[in-house]
Amino acid sequence: MATLEMPAVTECTVAGCSYNHDGCHAFAITVGSADGSADCGTFIPLGRKGGLDKVVAQVGACSRSNCAFNTDLECTASSIRVGAGASGSDTAACLTFQAS
Repeated sequence: MATLEMPAVTECTVAGCSYNHDGCHAFAITVGSADGSADCGTFIPLGRKGGLDKVVAQVGACSRSNCAFNTDLECTASSIRVGAGASGSDTAACLTFQAS
C-alpha cells in the first residue's frame, strides 16, 4: 500500500493528546494494544503540541489482526475515527475497529 493510499484519521476527539489540535497532526498513527483494545499507540499525553502543521494523519500500522479492516497488518478502512473507548479506560481508541 502506497503512502497516498493509507486511510486518513478523519476525526480525533482525544483532548489530552499532543498530536490533536484541531485534528490529528501526526504523520501516521499506529493502532494496536496488548490489553485487547484497539488503542491509538501514537497517543502522547503532554502539554506540548506536536506533529506537522499541514498534515492529515494516516494509519501507518495496525497490529489488531482480528479487525475486519486489517489485511496483512495494514488498515483497509477508507478512514478511521479516534476517541475515548467504550470501556472508559481507553483514552485513545480506534472507534472504527470491528472484530472479524
